Amino acid sequence: MTTKTSFPTRPLGRSGLEITRIGLGAWAIGGNGWAVGWGAQDDLDSIAAIRLAVDRGINWIDTAAVYGLGHSEEIVRRALAQMPGSERPYIFTKCGLTWSPEQPQAMPRRNGAPASIRSEIEDSLRRLGVERIDLYQMHWPAGDGTPLESYWRELLDLKQAGKVGAIGLSNHNLAQVQDAESFGHVDTLQPPFSAIRREAAADLIPWCAANDTGVIVYSPMQSGLLTGGFSEERARALPADDWRSRNAEFTPPNLQRNLALAEAFKPIAERHGTTVAAVAAAWTLAWPGVTGAIVGARSAAQVNGLLGAAELELDSDDMDAIAEAIEETGAGAGPRRPPEESGALPANLFA
Repeated sequence: MTTKTSFPTRPLGRSGLEITRIGLGAWAIGGNGWAVGWGAQDDLDSIAAIRLAVDRGINWIDTAAVYGLGHSEEIVRRALAQMPGSERPYIFTKCGLTWSPEQPQAMPRRNGAPASIRSEIEDSLRRLGVERIDLYQMHWPAGDGTPLESYWRELLDLKQAGKVGAIGLSNHNLAQVQDAESFGHVDTLQPPFSAIRREAAADLIPWCAANDTGVIVYSPMQSGLLTGGFSEERARALPADDWRSRNAEFTPPNLQRNLALAEAFKPIAERHGTTVAAVAAAWTLAWPGVTGAIVGARSAAQVNGLLGAAELELDSDDMDAIAEAIEETGAGAGPRRPPEESGALPANLFA
């Protein structure tokens, strides 16, 4: 199954989906008014960003029920409503986080109960205005005592029933992914991964590569830090309703290390005639086993700055330069460079 695009595509594991190297992330377009929002967001800007991304060739959108407590899914529906079915992108969404409308600022609950998942998917189908979800993912491991087997079997049943095309796990560790695989194939994994947050490269991504599980990484630009447009002043000015204002990567001493790493991306971006943000996303795509990267955009202008990553291929010199910058700045943790083609690990692989 494919959707129309002018960009290169990759098979998403053995799911049957062929996806562009980057997809549009819809977390920030959920807006504010909930516990993990990004501050105020103009819905018309969100719709314009989605339409431009799709018009330019991006063929998948990643959202979640919890983003904006349903609002992100509704905005995706509005953006795609006038598009012919043949031109629509794949829609990926997630379950397993529930909330109380009476307490929108409370942290969502990690709910793995099969009955809840059955209710959640009906709500997502309604908000998205579709009859079938292309990829349905468990957002986080359950925190309510539900065994992994129970919620994974529910997703397998939804796939068997035809309500979803593929199923995956987000924010699960290697032992949990292996456990799920023993009950039924994990089509996809969605871990956090960037030049700052590199831990998934040590075990999760290699396991997925060996087991035909597609990998779509989130926050390849570390929520804005690796865009080339962030600064200490901007970090200090983040509003209280932006979750980043409370995050360790956006406060000293991590902030200074992260911004120094972003600065090191600039010569590479100039050499390729692209943006720092595109280089940051392309870095994640250079790792064997990574199928696609989720890039968030809140406006059409931001989309234009990211599209270069859909085709950008970093060479060995680029990857060496970034590995050296990671070492020099001390930013983040995890492997600094993909294994060599021979399979041998380079001496400077680990921080």
